[in-house]
Amino acid sequence: MLGIQNQIFNIKTAKEFNALALQVFKYQFLNNSVYNKFCLHLNIDPTQVDSIYKIPFLPIEFFKSQEIKTGDFDSEEIFLSSGTTGDNQSKHFVKDLTLYEASYLKAFKQFYGSIDDYCVLGLLPSYLERKGSSLIYMVDDLIKKSKNSNSGFFLDNHHLLIDILEKNIKNNQKTMLFGVSFALLDLAESYQIDLKDLIIMETGGMKGRRKELTRKELHSVYKKSFNVDAIHSEYGMTELLSQAYSKGNGVFESPNWMRILIRDVNDPFNFLEQNKTGGINVIDLANINSCSFIATQDLGRKNDKLFEVLGRFDNSDLRGCNLLIS
Repeated sequence: MLGIQNQIFNIKTAKEFNALALQVFKYQFLNNSVYNKFCLHLNIDPTQVDSIYKIPFLPIEFFKSQEIKTGDFDSEEIFLSSGTTGDNQSKHFVKDLTLYEASYLKAFKQFYGSIDDYCVLGLLPSYLERKGSSLIYMVDDLIKKSKNSNSGFFLDNHHLLIDILEKNIKNNQKTMLFGVSFALLDLAESYQIDLKDLIIMETGGMKGRRKELTRKELHSVYKKSFNVDAIHSEYGMTELLSQAYSKGNGVFESPNWMRILIRDVNDPFNFLEQNKTGGINVIDLANINSCSFIATQDLGRKNDKLFEVLGRFDNSDLRGCNLLIS
């Protein structure tokens, strides 16, 4: 396993990705009891899996009812999804936090450059108000590694946040503002400020807080109030250890160790051509101690290395794939 782990963040080509994904599949088939049971229920013969398109993807719902672990270990951390009750929360049992840290730091560098150059600001009230958020863990570490004295989290002190943003603009300081959707909307409705040289990173999170708006509607409000050409976004989730990033228009790109496939909504074992809408499947090789092959509840479409997230399933249970959910 250590040999595989050492290769994850050194992938440079599709051929290298595919070869390592097949190794990870065989390792998880043998060492992840939930994934093994799922594969056997589907009559999967691992010796016949010679393409990433033949790998079974575990429905993400399993994280709500099962301990998804590859191997037997005590968790360093348990990340929890947002949910109204503990019964509705997904749980990600993390064996090695250094893998998560390597994943988000290397992805940040791939898409944005050195974290040392940035002031990192977090406007993430709903995440700060609960325990077990993988997003808060990441942003907190980015704040610390930014080495900028103004980096930090903000709850309700918008005046201080605006002061720092204005000073950073004046000083030509690279800045990234991570904001949950409703908090950014509150800020946009209260202030008009020219942030055109800064990066606003929207992290999602409108449900139950404000009237639901489409991403396009939200970003239109942000762009007008903040005078920016584009709103950046991250696509990640509790069950993963990697994130994809969008630098505008909701078009995402994955880091080299993460891949998106689009499945047919009526046949989860059939994958669609470019620009066809279907369910989003994620291969996250950093998730080697959990499950690297996850069928999400999101709808999307893909064009080469880029993909869009278009919404969620109304009925997210996959036909024939809910045998282990209890």
